[in-house]
Amino acid sequence: QVQLVESGGGLVQPGGSLRLSCTASGTIYTPLTMGWYRQNPGNQREWVASVIPNNRPEYADVAKGRFTISRDNTKKTLYLQMNSLEPEDTALYICKATIRGKDFWGQGTQVTVSS
Repeated sequence: QVQLVESGGGLVQPGGSLRLSCTASGTIYTPLTMGWYRQNPGNQREWVASVIPNNRPEYADVAKGRFTISRDNTKKTLYLQMNSLEPEDTALYICKATIRGKDFWGQGTQVTVSS
């Protein structure tokens, strides 16, 4: 059973930084696409960034210039370095991985940006 486990969320002041991690387990395959989404209660899930092995990362406009997505395929781990955080970045950050044509989602890690 494939599982994605996120970590690294927390409470940070505006202008601060956080680094999120997402590790895939329960599979011998390296995920093709891995990405980050975010969601607040009552809102739709919003795509933040994604990366395919050996390809240039892609970012939503809200992430460009502030967030950096990266992955370590040997560890089946995805990262999201978030800088210059704003209160509007407050959300549950959820990892997604596509493995052999199937999408898998994590439970998410909460990021709260507040003074």
